[in-house]
Amino acid sequence: MPQLMLPLISPGASRISDLISVYRDDKRWTYYFGLHPIYVHEGTDVRMFRAVTAMMIASGTCRHVDIIKAFGVSKSSVNRALKKLREGGFEAFFEERSGGRKGSVLTPQVLEKAQALLDKGVSRQDTSEELEIMPDTLRKAISDGRLHVYQNAVIRQEGTVKSERSAQDASAAEGMGTACTRVMERVFASFGKMKGADVCFEACLDVPNGGVLCALPALLTNGLLEGSEELLGKLKGYYTLFHVLLMLAFMVLCRIKTVEQLRGHAPGEFGKLLGLDRMPEVRCLREKMDALSIGDGAEKWALHLCKQWMKADGEIVGTLYIDGHVRIYHGKLTQLPRRYVSRERLCLRGTTDYWVNDAVGRPFFLIEKANDPGLLKVLEQDIVPRLLADIPNQPNAHALQENSLICRFVLVFDREGYSPAFFLKMWRDHRISCITYHKHPGEAWPVSWFTEQSAVMPSGEIVTMRIAEMGTLVGSGKDSLWVREVRKLTDSGHQTSIISTAYDLLDSQLAVRMFSRWCQENFFKYMRQHFAIDMLSEYGVVEFPDTERVVNPAWRELDRSRNRLHNKLRYRQVRFAEISMHPAKEDDPIAYQTWVEKKSTLLEEIEQHQHQLETLKAQLKQTKKHILWKELADKDKFNRLIPGRKRLMDTIRMVAYRAETAMAGLLTGLVVSLSDARCLLQDLFVTSADILPDTENNILHVRIHNASTPAKNRSLAMLCEQLNQAEVKYPGTEMRLVYGLVDKGG
Repeated sequence: MPQLMLPLISPGASRISDLISVYRDDKRWTYYFGLHPIYVHEGTDVRMFRAVTAMMIASGTCRHVDIIKAFGVSKSSVNRALKKLREGGFEAFFEERSGGRKGSVLTPQVLEKAQALLDKGVSRQDTSEELEIMPDTLRKAISDGRLHVYQNAVIRQEGTVKSERSAQDASAAEGMGTACTRVMERVFASFGKMKGADVCFEACLDVPNGGVLCALPALLTNGLLEGSEELLGKLKGYYTLFHVLLMLAFMVLCRIKTVEQLRGHAPGEFGKLLGLDRMPEVRCLREKMDALSIGDGAEKWALHLCKQWMKADGEIVGTLYIDGHVRIYHGKLTQLPRRYVSRERLCLRGTTDYWVNDAVGRPFFLIEKANDPGLLKVLEQDIVPRLLADIPNQPNAHALQENSLICRFVLVFDREGYSPAFFLKMWRDHRISCITYHKHPGEAWPVSWFTEQSAVMPSGEIVTMRIAEMGTLVGSGKDSLWVREVRKLTDSGHQTSIISTAYDLLDSQLAVRMFSRWCQENFFKYMRQHFAIDMLSEYGVVEFPDTERVVNPAWRELDRSRNRLHNKLRYRQVRFAEISMHPAKEDDPIAYQTWVEKKSTLLEEIEQHQHQLETLKAQLKQTKKHILWKELADKDKFNRLIPGRKRLMDTIRMVAYRAETAMAGLLTGLVVSLSDARCLLQDLFVTSADILPDTENNILHVRIHNASTPAKNRSLAMLCEQLNQAEVKYPGTEMRLVYGLVDKGG
């Protein structure tokens, strides 16, 4: 690989390229090759400026983009100057035009041409250069009404195509690396002379995955960058914190499920979405993620975002849905405990994440449990204390005393959380209502009790149900509690029983909130398929603390033996009762003798199993159910999967899901359903786009390539209009994002 030339910049000069710099004062501009001056001209000499810059590009000492960045001129003017140099030589810049101008500069013919260019969306700078008039002359004509600039004009700029960028990125591999075209900034960052790369967009056409920029307003609204520097800390080097967070969020929305899969994407093209020369290399990105995952910064950031989401949705957080999701582990680094996975209908090794969502499935936070104590323990020890502290607008003590039926908030979960003692504790200690399915509903209710009622689901859908309600006493002894039981009658005649301590809600609202729990099941399925919540973010394990309480393996084995023996005993008792109810006739000696032998054998086995069962029960009482981690035998110990990057990625996935859900809400209407809106967004995020910066007006135009059908284009056009109303600025710049579709004129 050829050695890079050490760049030398004259003191006080501005960098143009690694070799060329310019020193500008009030009167003269002096160009340097290293430390040697090569050109000089008056600061107001436009012709000499164009000639000099064209000469430098033609000689290979700098590029088009270097001149554009250094002097803020348009690409079209640079191209015209270079064309003039190649066709007419250096003298062409100083040739006098035949005829000359007489009278007014802006003749009717010139005004007509200028208006035509402005109508096409050509910038004022390009228009003045095209017509060879002073920018001030054009500005005055616009000010006094002779020319008009329309706000909805599409900015048409020339930009590099993908093949050109690919060739440039490949040639950069001979130097610092593939697509590393901003050499000096990288050198300065490596020596700590820069706090990070500046966001600088170039005019680029057909950028892959450019449609994901449409998600930027929703990502920022949902707090992708909020509180990140204070809680996660700053990053040193070329890539800053918001570069990394944007990169990871774009990666998730583009359905790139692991960091390693980024190797299959052009680094320079993805870098254009970030306003950089290229995206971070996979190893570099892993190092940045590790730096952000050190300590508890990721957890604090997730907690901060959760509080912000709850404040923003103060009304909807009155009802929260809790369920566990098992992340199956197929690795060999440790032997995790087995747990039942309902979607697989098997007991598999893994860890359990308990998610807290709202009524439409949007997540708030999750609790990871490698050593799973069960839903009730997690609710009581981890989730409820956090909700009591974070949920806004809870009724105060005076309001709770005045109205004995209202609650602080409502928890909805499945049958795993059925416990009358838990319901009583939540209501008595915290005034928290619970809704779940009845585990022991008893006999069916008369059909005449059920009435047809209409209710509105959280998604806005109106449903009709046949429901009935009655008070029910659940539990026994000191744990008994009167609850509301609501049943829904299905078309097949089945009665689905729901119990609740939400005493202030209508029966139809109880049913709606319980059956809306499927939104959380749909959330898990969608997140597994599209956002890869089950994927490992990194390999490695860590040990549990010695004070961690775990289930005693000896107690677990005794409990399994008791259950097996109890099942055997119950089967033989049923068989014994069946034989006793159908005795053989005594007039058939052989059949009667066989019947007596079977009955006596079963009776003997029943007595034997009963004796063994009593022994096992006594052993269980004498054995501790839970012991400390340090008391476990070495053969029974296991480690937890390392939580570092996972905590960071889970938070980014939650932000991405909430952003996509918000965008889907903008698309959902009479024609587009929620599922269709999500499919449309999935296609949008991986659609190519043109990125066209307008530095004069501080606007970043994102032109999305058209979809496959006119109907989809109409939906996308409507989405772009709503995104433009937000007037969001790209992070790290003052450039306002303006979205639109590529028009028929290109």
